[in-house]
Order: sequence, then structure tokens, then C-alpha cells
Amino acid sequence: MTDTAQSDDVLGRARVKDNAELEAYYNDLAKLDTGALWTVANSIEPWQPTPASAPVLWKNSELRDQVLRALDLVRPEDAGRRVVYLRNPKRTEVSAACGWLFSGIQVMRPGERAGAHKHAASALRFIMEGAGAYTIVDGHKINLGARDFVITPNGTWHEHGIAEDGETSMWQDGLDIPLTNALEANFYAVHPDDYQTTNLPLNDSPLTYGGPGLLPLMDKWDKPYSPLMQYRWEPTYEALTNYAKVSDGSPYDGIIMRYTNPITGGDPMLTMGAAMQLLRPSEHTKAHRHTGNAIYQVAKGEGYSVINGQRFDWKEKDIFCVPAWMWHEHCNTSSGDDACLFQFNDLPTITKLGFYAEQGLNENDGHQIVKTN
Repeated sequence: MTDTAQSDDVLGRARVKDNAELEAYYNDLAKLDTGALWTVANSIEPWQPTPASAPVLWKNSELRDQVLRALDLVRPEDAGRRVVYLRNPKRTEVSAACGWLFSGIQVMRPGERAGAHKHAASALRFIMEGAGAYTIVDGHKINLGARDFVITPNGTWHEHGIAEDGETSMWQDGLDIPLTNALEANFYAVHPDDYQTTNLPLNDSPLTYGGPGLLPLMDKWDKPYSPLMQYRWEPTYEALTNYAKVSDGSPYDGIIMRYTNPITGGDPMLTMGAAMQLLRPSEHTKAHRHTGNAIYQVAKGEGYSVINGQRFDWKEKDIFCVPAWMWHEHCNTSSGDDACLFQFNDLPTITKLGFYAEQGLNENDGHQIVKTN
């Protein structure tokens, strides 16, 4: 190492000055597939988290037509999943949208049906538009509506389709494929019969577990993920508006509620979490940053977010990401209506590993200085 940052020139950090003898030593170590820790220590042990992703905004007005083009170019039977994935410019090598999270937009026509498969990665859906869409997760068939949040936990057989009398439908997919691959733990399998068969009642999951604060007395659910596989938009929005009547909410996120497993109170799946937040008319939150990555979709309204000093203006169905440890704040630009942001994140993984940290911005009354081009 020839250059030592000023902040690293302290006891406890690597600050060895190179010379010819050391260079020869490093070459000899390399021949044995080894190396001197002090040559890499400061880069692999940073003073604080160093996000590898860039903040990105994917506008629905620009993406929608391109996603619809795939309908005439690729059959779901051939593509496996007809998805246009969101590619972070700094994470192209792992096909990630942010951090170790994958995201994409899937589209299907009425009468189409994608084959059943399963994988070690966890997956979720947030429905953007259409009618007649459904999913089948381990035999549980569920009808889907706009702004519904749906889970397909790791290791479960799942497939999606659109009823013959439905409408062309589109939804955001979210998966932890990059994380699962980084851990070298991914598996993938296609259903031996191509599609699932089931004798379970339609919508049995939300009808059984969707009552707020209520669990069936005969419940015997023993899976590590939520038995409630669909979180409908209408009760979610009602819960947010009710909560707003009795709470000021978070200074950083407004009125925010986390989707939970109704049995455990924990996250719906092991590795990914999700939340919905409501920004009241003209509300502008303060900035904070935390470990963990988040991908947002605008469920309602319009406004902007400032991420690491960069302003991103958004409206309904736009998607944007907030990489780990980047300052972020949100603003609802409407003075007469609320705005809602759906997010999914890797916080369950971060929290289980003991890595969660958060910091609020104290300067400038908690707001970032927006960079100008």
C-alpha cells in the first residue's frame, strides 16, 4: 500500500509504507495464494458502511411501454417469467437493483399461465395494474388486486396467471436472488407436472388469516413464513389512515407500518421485509440513514425523495431505491392528498445478523442540501 488516507494514519489502522523488500515479500506470498492483511485491511474494514449501489429512479412513464413490448416478443412458457428486470448501474455483475436485492416488472395477458417452480430465494409481488391475476403458492390459490402485496416464500412451489376474462396485468417482483447466490445457497426446480393442482378453497390464506388481531382457534401453521400470503391494499390503507388519526408517526418515514406474520409478529419471510408508509399532505420528513437496502414503489400520490443529496421526483407506479447507509428523506408535494410508498428491504437479514444501525441527520434542521447539476 503506497497511499494512506489521512483518517487511516492512526494507531489501529494499516499504515505500512511500501519498499522494495516488502514488494518482493508480497510477490512471494501471492505465489502461495496468500497475502498480507495490512495491504487490504483498510478497504475491507471501512470506518462505516460503503454502499456498492447507486440511488436510481425507474419511471413508469418510461418503462411501461417497454414492458408491454415483451408481450409480443416472448411467451411466458419460454421465458419462465416474462420480466424486465431493474438493473442498478453499479450492480450489473450480480443483476441486482439495490444491494443484494433483485427487482423486475412482470407482465401477463388474460389466459396466460406461467409454469410452477421453486427456488431457495424468497420472492414477493406488488401488483401495479390489471385485473384477474392470481398466484398459487404451495397449493394456495389467491386472487390479486392492484396495490396488493403478495409473498412467495423460499422453497415454495409457485406460479402466476391471468384469468381468461381478466385484463393484462403487471406487477413488481422482488427477490433476494443476489444474496442467495452470494451465499452460494441457491437451488431452482420446475414442477414435475408443470403446474400445481389443488383442492384447497380459493383465497383460503387471506380468508383464514386476514382478520386484524384474530387467529383461528384451530390454527396449526408450522412454517417459518407467514400463513397470510396476500396483504390487500384496502385494509392496509385503512390501517394507515386510522393510525394517522392518533399518531404523528416517524420523523423520518411519516406514518409507517410494517407487514407482519400474524402468528409471530415477525416479518412475513425470513430474509426480506416490507412496509407501507403514508405521507400526509405537504409532509416533508427529516433525513436519516441506516444499514440495509430498500426498494420503493409509489403506491399513491406524487412527491420526491432526496437520497444522498440528489432529488428524485416520483409519482404513482414509479420505483426507486435507497442503498445502505445513504441519507434519505421524503416529501409529499400535494397539499390536498396523501401519498403512499411501498417498500421491500433486506432488514430481516441485517437485523438477524446484528448489523442494524441508524443515524438521523442533525444539521440543517434534519434536511439535506440538494446538489445542483
